[in-house]
Amino acid sequence: MSITSTAASGNRLLIRFLVVATVLYLAWFFGYEQWLAQDGRLDTALCTQIAAASTGVLNILGFTAHVDYSLPKHILNLVVINGKPAVVVGPPCNGLVLYALFAGFVVAFPGPFRRKLWYIPLGIAVIWVLNVLRVVALALNHEYSRDSMDFNHHYTFTFVVYGFIFMLWMLWAKGLALSPASQRTEVAPPTAAHA
Repeated sequence: MSITSTAASGNRLLIRFLVVATVLYLAWFFGYEQWLAQDGRLDTALCTQIAAASTGVLNILGFTAHVDYSLPKHILNLVVINGKPAVVVGPPCNGLVLYALFAGFVVAFPGPFRRKLWYIPLGIAVIWVLNVLRVVALALNHEYSRDSMDFNHHYTFTFVVYGFIFMLWMLWAKGLALSPASQRTEVAPPTAAHA
């Protein structure tokens, strides 16, 4: 394959990625921002799931934790640890944007459709677990070191979560998106001519 045809193929893949990513963004904007967010039921369900799972983990770890659902807005869930309010789980914290961001990248990036069918749900499940652990860590941070909670919430945990999603993207782009034939071709050592 010549350098020119490789560059043209790379440009087509980039254009395809940008077109699919743009279409997915518009679908997100009109589907979620203009409709589902206004409805609130999806956000409420996700917030409730994250808060309940987080208190479950805290209880397993030996803390007394529960969710207080009495906040004025029904979509906010307050995680209470050892009788003290610790973390409010609201729409920005429920992980929906992270799931969409992850899935959108995998859908837009070329790769076998069958692999996408299992990799996207698996990735979303891993991100969900990571988000639950983030809320648990924030509750413990609030319990033991309130002074650092704001910094950790806005920077440390954001860096960790987005770094992990980036690693999932790289796993897809560098390994799983390639077809088995292209993986064999890439790793096959060049053959030497015999004199």
